[in-house]
Amino acid sequence: MESHTLNAFSKNVTLTHHQAAVLQQIIDFTHDHLQKSDHAVFVLMGDAGTGKSLILNQLFTQLAQEVPDSYFLVNHPELLKVYRELAGQTPHMLKKYYQRPTSFINKLHKQGKHVNLTVIDEAHLLLSKPDHYNNYYGDNQLKDIIQMSQVTIVVFDPHQVLRTKSFWNQQRLLALIEPYPHDVVHLKQQFRMQAGPKLMDWLDHFIDGEVISPVPADIGNYDFRVFADAQKMFELITKKNQRYGLARMTSTSGYPSTLDGGKHLVNEGHFHLPWDQYNFTSTPWAEQPQTIDEVGSIYTVQGFDLNYIGIIIGPPFYLTADHRLGVDPSKVTDVEIFKHRPDLDPKEFEESKQALLRNSLNVLLRRGIKGMYLHAHDPKLEQYLEKMAANIKVNN
Repeated sequence: MESHTLNAFSKNVTLTHHQAAVLQQIIDFTHDHLQKSDHAVFVLMGDAGTGKSLILNQLFTQLAQEVPDSYFLVNHPELLKVYRELAGQTPHMLKKYYQRPTSFINKLHKQGKHVNLTVIDEAHLLLSKPDHYNNYYGDNQLKDIIQMSQVTIVVFDPHQVLRTKSFWNQQRLLALIEPYPHDVVHLKQQFRMQAGPKLMDWLDHFIDGEVISPVPADIGNYDFRVFADAQKMFELITKKNQRYGLARMTSTSGYPSTLDGGKHLVNEGHFHLPWDQYNFTSTPWAEQPQTIDEVGSIYTVQGFDLNYIGIIIGPPFYLTADHRLGVDPSKVTDVEIFKHRPDLDPKEFEESKQALLRNSLNVLLRRGIKGMYLHAHDPKLEQYLEKMAANIKVNN
């Protein structure tokens, strides 16, 4: 039996009429430009949960069997495991078709080779500066991949950019692909979360730093709650996990790496659990039973579905005097997020820090299919969120 995560990418899932039309548009674009001399780029944009990866998986399953020298690239190690597992279950598909961008680029550079087709999921995670730690010495991974490929298909969400070394926005992306024949399509309909459109709008305004308004009473068939006590939130997550599976605690950055028993703990009131550990297995983090006693991060849940998610909004986030979600980059404890970039002026670099932190919280806010629970570290933010959510009818 396929896992829930695999089902989310399965070729057996029926596409909506619009998704099927987009799929066919990309296939026609690919076949057309394989016959031409220019490098061509198709960009599929959309927020988390709009079905980008589902379209991409069905696209590649078809094209890899029609177009020789086709490769699927993803920079997220947990997602790569899922795609390779799917390949192992799909006739005529091979795990070697699925690669990390850096190893793909370095191998093709060494061989002096070009390929017909590259498909890139989570392209917002591609490096946009050299990164010696990851053995990447070029200036921009997407530019390198485009120039190595006859056709490049890109999935991109500017709201999921998480580090300065992979800093992207829509303007930078469009400027990069401008010299090449290209098409851009935006997906807008939300499929992952069962929340109603009014709650989705509220989340958008919240994360963008607009004045926090009361949570609408009509939130759809969704379980949305604010918890004063993170431990109580964890106890409910545990119950939901026992009943439905795939319920996990997560947190933003902001908890110092003080070790307790050899583990880096997230300490929040009566709540004390370790961060997620590096996953050396082929099974995604959330599908391993012992991880109910860990705290997930953007690195383990980005791109995945959870039935219920508990989110601790950590120390970098606070309530401003005019009741907005404020961001304090100085309280970030994840040293990988901010790396200096000489191509960004000081003002742009500081603005990028704010955007990256909002993006990191946004990633967590888009994971829960059936429900989402929030607890904020900042007491004023916590109390204000409780007040704004006071009129919600709780569904048990």
